[in-house]
Amino acid sequence: MKKLAYWFITLPRRSKAGILISADVLFSVFSLWLAFSLRLGEWYVPKGYVWLLFFIGPVLAVPIFLKFGLYRAIIRYIGGRVLWVIFQSVTLYSLIFTVVVFQTGIGLVPRTVPPLNWLILLLLIGGSRFFARWWLADTYSRLGGNVAKDCRVKKVIIYGAGSAGVQLSLALAYGQEFNPVAFLDDDKQLHKQKVNGLRIYPLSSLSYLIERHGVTEVLLAIPSATRARRSEVIRLLEPYPVHVRTIPGMADIAQGNVKVDELQEVDIADLLGRDTVAPDQALFDTNIVGKSVLVTGAGGSIGSELCRQIIQLQPEKLILFELNEFALYSIDKELKHALSQHKKDPGFEVIPIIGSVTDEGRVEKVCKVFNIQTIYHAAAYKHVPLVEQNPCEAIKSNVFGTFSVALAAINSKVETFVLISTDKAVRPANMMGATKRFAELVLQGLSQGKQHSTRFTMVRFGNVLGSSGSVIPLFREQIARGGPVTVTDPRVLRYFMTIQEAAQLVIQAGAMGLGGDVFVLDMGGPIHIVDLAKRMIKLSGLEVKDENHPEGEIEIRYTGLRPGEKLYEELVIGDNVSDTAHRRILRAEEDVIPWPELNDRLERLKTAVDNDDFAGIMLLLKQSVSGFTPQGGVRDLLWRAKCAQEAGNK
Repeated sequence: MKKLAYWFITLPRRSKAGILISADVLFSVFSLWLAFSLRLGEWYVPKGYVWLLFFIGPVLAVPIFLKFGLYRAIIRYIGGRVLWVIFQSVTLYSLIFTVVVFQTGIGLVPRTVPPLNWLILLLLIGGSRFFARWWLADTYSRLGGNVAKDCRVKKVIIYGAGSAGVQLSLALAYGQEFNPVAFLDDDKQLHKQKVNGLRIYPLSSLSYLIERHGVTEVLLAIPSATRARRSEVIRLLEPYPVHVRTIPGMADIAQGNVKVDELQEVDIADLLGRDTVAPDQALFDTNIVGKSVLVTGAGGSIGSELCRQIIQLQPEKLILFELNEFALYSIDKELKHALSQHKKDPGFEVIPIIGSVTDEGRVEKVCKVFNIQTIYHAAAYKHVPLVEQNPCEAIKSNVFGTFSVALAAINSKVETFVLISTDKAVRPANMMGATKRFAELVLQGLSQGKQHSTRFTMVRFGNVLGSSGSVIPLFREQIARGGPVTVTDPRVLRYFMTIQEAAQLVIQAGAMGLGGDVFVLDMGGPIHIVDLAKRMIKLSGLEVKDENHPEGEIEIRYTGLRPGEKLYEELVIGDNVSDTAHRRILRAEEDVIPWPELNDRLERLKTAVDNDDFAGIMLLLKQSVSGFTPQGGVRDLLWRAKCAQEAGNK
């Protein structure tokens, strides 16, 4: 049977159509003979002119079936809709055949023969095609390695026997890469039942299925499950030697952004198991709806996500302010494409502006020309090792860039200014954290020391999944290469949050600010980076190679802390934290430097930066930033500066 199926699959299309036509000719003759036999209660032998009916039947049937496209369909891909087409074509044929029989008076035909002929032919035409579909699809998947140009077919199990799982099994059965062999589901009532010919098993049967079928992957088809539930399922699958992948979320499928069979790696957010909180629409709308909004660093990870969220809220204008030309081009193109997908005119403009945040005049002019009411200041240098090696540029951008945009906002009477800060600003061990905390101090000082109407708000959070420089894509790349996966230190702890949730919370926190507020996002519990690496390796169907498992495939290599890197991050300097109206947003009470004193330090810091006076820079940062303990690269720079000074004196 397999050889016959393989022979049929590899035939040219014309030959296959010829075989189907021949089969339908036989079916039309056989159904008419069987209708006579059933009606008369005996094996019927045609006599006289009745023989003509057995010729007229195929002559009428084949052209009608051709017209309805029954010979154009690929048998192994036909679905339930074909039943309706078969019903229409057979019914039309039967009506025409009945008219011909009774109008021409060919032979003595009982009145019940035409309806019996219709019913039998319908069963033969429909049944034969669905039998062929089952037979050929099964054979095609089993012989996929030969039929699909030697493509290696992977045996997979689908977790979730709901509608998404059923759709996925149908899509994969017709493909050339995967061969679904079973379903897994938690519903005990479904166990031992079959869907699309695949049996449904409990999770406890996974080891048996892996051994019996040689399964290499488990595909999660639970798009409507909560993130906590998906995280639980992933943890249950981790001990098994299978690659775990998933279908996209239900929202993306429903919006038509992706198809149900577009498999992807397990979302790291699912590993964290933290469900997002629906935004408070009133807070979400306050600073955006009907207002002119400016986002600095609009092409960066956080800036671009803020822009994606903002265009959903109908601002009056959205100004993209970015120094990097390609980053600005990319986000501008993406946003305008997204807006073009809506049938209605969005009713607002997206305007790209090239400029530097250190150019106060440029920023102020943009604010006044476009009557900016809300600023989200995301522009900054954030990569810790690079900032360690380029401290002066970091200070220019992160400190004086923030100061310039803040002054431009005050002079332009901007209503709200929201600074995107970081957990690294708390007792910083690196220049990036120190400069971001100094930027916070600048805004706090401006809020208390200058009379103006602009409300300054700062929002701190930790690592965001999917941001530039994130460890997640690095781990995936290293696993795909066969390792090793590099981790700086087994003790490193980090907070994580999805970039979408971070942007939503930033927008809401900005709406709650009264002036000089420091908001902290609830990031959940910290996780060990090495644990994250191990989970990603296991979910790729591989084993960690270590002393206990020398036969493993992927080694984890510890490289040591990078310059300026801490073992763990904090979100607040002290313990003075209070709740807000949003359960994921906290308000931190931080020490403030009076504006006259801070302004004097800013002037001295600018002089030190202009003169590359690293010792002076470090002294001012230590005086201003609570808990700053420079490490690594900054200490090296200080040493080099001291050596250069001594050499110059000689």
